[in-house]
Amino acid sequence: MKTEALTIGTALMIASMTAAAGQRDYFHDTAKVIDVEPIYRNVEVSYPERECWDQEVDRYHPDGRRYTGTVLGGIIGGVVANKISRGRGRGRDAATLAGTLLGGAIGHDLSQQHRGGHHTTSVERRCEVTHHTRYEEQLVGYDVTYRYKGREFTTRTNNHPGKRIPVAVTVRPVGDD
Repeated sequence: MKTEALTIGTALMIASMTAAAGQRDYFHDTAKVIDVEPIYRNVEVSYPERECWDQEVDRYHPDGRRYTGTVLGGIIGGVVANKISRGRGRGRDAATLAGTLLGGAIGHDLSQQHRGGHHTTSVERRCEVTHHTRYEEQLVGYDVTYRYKGREFTTRTNNHPGKRIPVAVTVRPVGDD
């Protein structure tokens, strides 16, 4: 029983020493800021931009289908063929028909070459979106130098600290690492 009590007592003493060694006392205080340097980095910024302009547009508007050239060519071809054919009956009829068809084809071709229509010019608004890139400096934080109890320290912060910076001061016995 003495041995058990000694073992339990030793275990408790080791546990309390381990807990005391791991325990750290600290408190909050403020330190005087002696230098603040902003930290910048270059960032790429891409943005769309809509660009518009006025542009003249020329349009051709063809007239509707016209058969005047075909019909007129057919009539002229038929009359000419009828007059110059020497035969009578079916030969003359065949020549008149051939002249009518040939005259119609020629009249059609000529009317296609000289087809009517008109041009108009108007101003239309045209737009397009282009993407532009620019580089700009972006503030990402501050390198802060401060003095506490006569010693200088440096840290990096997200915000400007002002004239004083809060610090956490840790106290522990020397040699208990």
